[in-house]
Amino acid sequence: MKYLRFAVLLLLCPLAAHAQAANGNQKDSVSTREMERINWMEFREAVPARIQTVLLPMGTLEPHGVINNGADNTAPTAIARRIAPRVNALIAPTLPYGITGGMEAYPGAFQITEGAYRPFVKQILEGLAKNGFRNIIIINGHGGPQTAVLNAVAAEVSAERKVRTLVVNWWSFASDVTRQVFGEDGGHAGLNETAFIQAIDPTLVHPERYKDDLATAYPAPGTWSAAPFPSSIGLYQPGQGYPKFDQKKADEYFDKVTDKVAALVSEMVRKWDMAGL
Repeated sequence: MKYLRFAVLLLLCPLAAHAQAANGNQKDSVSTREMERINWMEFREAVPARIQTVLLPMGTLEPHGVINNGADNTAPTAIARRIAPRVNALIAPTLPYGITGGMEAYPGAFQITEGAYRPFVKQILEGLAKNGFRNIIIINGHGGPQTAVLNAVAAEVSAERKVRTLVVNWWSFASDVTRQVFGEDGGHAGLNETAFIQAIDPTLVHPERYKDDLATAYPAPGTWSAAPFPSSIGLYQPGQGYPKFDQKKADEYFDKVTDKVAALVSEMVRKWDMAGL
């Protein structure tokens, strides 16, 4: 009986080892998820045979109250890094300059014209398609005219290159999470965006420089317009969205937002596949 048990163990050990190896390969199918860090030979082995999805973070440089000027880059980059293994994607380098618009006049802000931005973005998306990605997911950190350009260019590349594209504006997509976690709406550099950056890197947040007077509620449509906008903190709702600097809520918010974005990406890919697109 003792020898029989030993024989069974000998048979099961290779099977267990194989299962463990399979699980390990599944979790670590590539040495890095970041395209700028991966070797070209490993890239060729992985795309598109094992990985067909790429995450492209997009942002700009502009003022954000008491957080970093590059918050629109910091946020989508962190989202991409958090969700890439979950959605089996590589991460393209972040495009850190965009169509800044009304906050162009503030120190450290950059403004790229649509005439320069649109063809550049299109060539990036075309390059991702050429390199074998079937699902191109833009995680956008900056709104305004930039969102409309990204939507249009992504649709063009989808039709011309026969790929699937998705543009996610994380802060508006997660507006329900903002209200769930904080009990109120947020704003540009408001409690939601400030909390998100605080969860990523607290050293980028400067509460000692904050006062409520820094914030201005965005105007209702058709009421008034100012250029430059008179505050680097723009509230979506009057009286709501002032930064709170609560680390616990910041961490909760980051987890829930990234979970929601990951679920959206997975669901889109599943439905594209189901539709045979």
